[in-house]
Amino acid sequence: MAKVVVVYHSGYGHTQQVAQHVAAGAGAQLLAIDAEGNLPAGAWDLLNDADAIIFGSPTYMGSPSWQFKKFADASSKVWFTRGWQDKVFGGFTNSASLNGDKQVSLIYLQTLASQHGGLWVSLGLLPSNAKNASREDINNLGGSVGLLVQSPSDASVDEIPQGDLDTAKAYGQRVAGIASKLHG
Repeated sequence: MAKVVVVYHSGYGHTQQVAQHVAAGAGAQLLAIDAEGNLPAGAWDLLNDADAIIFGSPTYMGSPSWQFKKFADASSKVWFTRGWQDKVFGGFTNSASLNGDKQVSLIYLQTLASQHGGLWVSLGLLPSNAKNASREDINNLGGSVGLLVQSPSDASVDEIPQGDLDTAKAYGQRVAGIASKLHG
């Protein structure tokens, strides 16, 4: 079984809820970036030992949170040594709006993985886009690059649409499965 780490920042708890579902699907360890953009002790070793890393961040003002960007900038130390070369990567983002420019955040995460020489895993699911589709369906937001999640700004953490959470779990399973094939 592949060693998978989900490294994420969550501003209000919604992205953490998504991270937990991704981790459940992947059998992954969670690694939270704190409010100051820092990782806990031992986190870099955990990431270095992982077969797969899944990035997660809310989308604020059309891109990942500054806390996530601080982590991304700090990863340049690993980049210099090519420490994450050929690792499997995936990513997810959450915003209050259905679109919310989430695609920009996913491209940022994908680019970060590519700079590290990683192998990016797409969502791999058809969109739920028929007339009878609902927010309870898998991939109801129609993502392909990675996982898209929407949680209204006035919704509690427990009100994220079930379809998005089910998609999160399925994406975690996909990333872990591909990592197992390549590194297992």
